[in-house]
Amino acid sequence: MIKATIKMVLDGKPLSNGNHAIYLRILKDREQKKISVGLQCQAKCFVNETFTKQHPNYQLENEMLLKLKSRALEIIRESQITQTDFTLDEFEKLFRGVKKEREVNVVDFFDEIIGEMNSAGRISNAKAYQSTRDSIIKFKGKKLKFKDITPAFLEKYEVFLKQNGNQNGGVAFKMRELKALFNKARSRKLIPKEPYPFEEYKVSKLKSNISKRALTVEEFKKIRDMDLSKHPHLMDAYNYFMFSIYTRGMNFKDMMTLKWMDIRNNRIYYTRSKTKGRFNIEIIENVQNILVFYKGQNRPTQYVFPILLQEQLTPNQIHNRKQKVLKAYNLGLKEIAKIAGVETKLTSYVARHSFATILKMKGTSIEKISEMMGHADVSVTMNYLKEFSNEDLDRENRKFIDL
Repeated sequence: MIKATIKMVLDGKPLSNGNHAIYLRILKDREQKKISVGLQCQAKCFVNETFTKQHPNYQLENEMLLKLKSRALEIIRESQITQTDFTLDEFEKLFRGVKKEREVNVVDFFDEIIGEMNSAGRISNAKAYQSTRDSIIKFKGKKLKFKDITPAFLEKYEVFLKQNGNQNGGVAFKMRELKALFNKARSRKLIPKEPYPFEEYKVSKLKSNISKRALTVEEFKKIRDMDLSKHPHLMDAYNYFMFSIYTRGMNFKDMMTLKWMDIRNNRIYYTRSKTKGRFNIEIIENVQNILVFYKGQNRPTQYVFPILLQEQLTPNQIHNRKQKVLKAYNLGLKEIAKIAGVETKLTSYVARHSFATILKMKGTSIEKISEMMGHADVSVTMNYLKEFSNEDLDRENRKFIDL
């Protein structure tokens, strides 16, 4: 409950004419603000928030004081009913009749941010926001205001998403996009800092129930030792996957934009697009063989891999090309898994999980794996690691027998 008190007070310092100014004083959260109401009188003529009979026009000006105090109390009461907090400066604006800031429409602000992202070439981010915007429209229509986004609203939105086929991971994705939009509106001062619904509703509770897919050491060897002489159409998919594993789980977008100028002194230097972390990776023999293969193609671009086939592409063209090649890449991986006799469902992202899991299986510490992957926190690395099988854990437990 928002708590604030109002009182009409006499300023202790006299004006040049000997009168004292009358102020409306508001106390809230141990802070106070005095707002001039444009009235003044002799000190002896003001008692208990009221002008005495000795004050000229005391009846008329007492009526003014009552109206002003009533207006202030109405503002506080309205805030209590709507559970909309305010600062003392905001209170003064409302008290003085300054027009309240417009109630920002959520869908309109979505469209504004999506437009900004498209203009900046952040096509994937724009599409992520667009997906969440569309689901919000299906849930509540186009007239949703930010003030309507409460913890209760978020709980109901979560139920709606799950009823429409979203698992925890999909729900969390949309909730994070909505939270990011909410924070943008706050930072641009379009909406007040409080109330903040994501203080009570925690997106982190939506733990993904998708199993962590990663190759075992044996499965990795089956793919590594494949003979592709009878399947030349799978060469790119195979190379992309192996290159990703050998370069600490480099993701597809960073492989797509990797340039020959990033390779020097037998090392690869690049900045990860997602986290902006900088990498400096040794070129091991397996990586060198892949680089030699693509260097020999003599393509007229600066890119290492045949994903972006020309220079000066627009952001939309880059995004569309990425999606087209990524789809073909994943279809190729599906075929590779079948030929190699690997049961794990292969996707481009399995390479990153496999890099972490295989190193863990071979005894590399999680701290080192975390640093190799560029994670700021070991807990992030844990999300990539596939759990050990019961047999593995049993084998470790038996070590106590030999102590």
